[in-house]
Amino acid sequence: MADTAAEAANPAAGAQPKAVRLYNSLTRSVDAFEPHTPGFVGIYTCGPTVYRYAHIGNLRSFLFADVLRRTLLYLGYRVRHVKNITDVGHMRDDTFDEGEDRMELAAEVEGKSPAEIADLYTRAWLEDEAAINILPVDIYPKATEHIPEMVELTRDLLENGLAYEVDGTVYFDVSEFPGYGKLSGQRLDRLEAGHRVEVESDKRDPEDFALWKAAGPNRLMKWPSPWGPGFPGWHIECSAMSLKHLGEYVDIHTGGIDNKFPHHEDEIAQSEGALGHRVVGTWMHGEFLTLGDAKMAKSAGNIIRVTDLPEKGFEPLVFRYLALTAHYRSKLDFTEDAMHAAAAGLRRLRRAAQQTDGDGEPSAVDLTAEPMAAYRARFADALADDLATPTALAIAHAVGSSDDLSPAQRRALLLDFDRVLALGLDQPPDPAANAPLPPGAQEMLDRRATARAARDFATSDALRDELAAMGVEVSDTPEGQTVRRSNP
Repeated sequence: MADTAAEAANPAAGAQPKAVRLYNSLTRSVDAFEPHTPGFVGIYTCGPTVYRYAHIGNLRSFLFADVLRRTLLYLGYRVRHVKNITDVGHMRDDTFDEGEDRMELAAEVEGKSPAEIADLYTRAWLEDEAAINILPVDIYPKATEHIPEMVELTRDLLENGLAYEVDGTVYFDVSEFPGYGKLSGQRLDRLEAGHRVEVESDKRDPEDFALWKAAGPNRLMKWPSPWGPGFPGWHIECSAMSLKHLGEYVDIHTGGIDNKFPHHEDEIAQSEGALGHRVVGTWMHGEFLTLGDAKMAKSAGNIIRVTDLPEKGFEPLVFRYLALTAHYRSKLDFTEDAMHAAAAGLRRLRRAAQQTDGDGEPSAVDLTAEPMAAYRARFADALADDLATPTALAIAHAVGSSDDLSPAQRRALLLDFDRVLALGLDQPPDPAANAPLPPGAQEMLDRRATARAARDFATSDALRDELAAMGVEVSDTPEGQTVRRSNP
């Protein structure tokens, strides 16, 4: 499946792929990327815990992984992309294995079964991803469908002397894994003093973490195991699923910066502890999306969903454009001004991609000829340099305004770039512009034009505000009023 998808997306697949440099969180440097199998890349992305709706901060992390995959395909690699769905075993405080399971808590609050909760929020998340042109991955493994693999991996760690069992709960013994902390540079004992949650008394050491948890009498989601009824720890899920679907060598593992510790640190300990060798070649982490310089989070009460964007006057792909203006390792502040600037930038690219003077179809343009080849090389170089999307966007805008390209050449290049940018550059520049006006809006526009002609600016401004409340944006130009639906 992955091979077919790669070849369909990139006609050059099978040729020598372009060299790529990526920032590896493990080495803390931008390194030359070398997949375990030449020309083929296995990517594992930590997916959502499906007990609530995803917000655009969550989606920024998935979007950067999508850009990574699209870039590798564009540069000639074959890709197999796995993104898990966590539908069990995620505690409210995963650092200390404490608190209620988020799936069961959501089920209780919403009056549904855990399976119904998982199905509801999985479908919503996939719809949100599609709205910002995140490609479907090759495999979406669910935690509940991989319990046997988690039990087997836990048994292997016990046999290797890296875990111990206490009353049906199995813990990883961090003291037996000397490399613990090499990814994040953190150790749990440094966090303990300021932590408000009391550590379980059955652990040998506060740093140890649960591989398998004994189920209480009222727990809904539980499975049989050699240690009694229970459920998996959060971290063991990703180790088991990545090993099953990508094998003993995972080329790239992605996630948000908040996954680095303890989740990814624990994954390293589990996977390497079981197999005895390094499993993940490159660890990549996307930075936070902030709102007013504060991390976007449900606890902060500042979350925004993709489905909220049209109500704010923006199509979802404007958010994708905004995300591309910042490097994935840089924090990005979500503001209304930034979104308006992104919307304007997206319109410029779409206008450039739609222009034509009858000089031929883009499909007839030879992208290997100059000057197109030089633009493509610059675009590819930017992406190959640790996914430098701000530079790639700048090159796209240079193409859009270039005088040395015909309209057909500009369109062909921009649509080629859009295989990675995924901004819908083949769409009308402003889909909202042609949306029908709400009832009564045209009469108000006519009244406003009359008021402006009479220099009655107070009435004109009042009508503009009323129209804005109806989702109709009015701008004044020397030629008269221009109208745009902000919320069609």
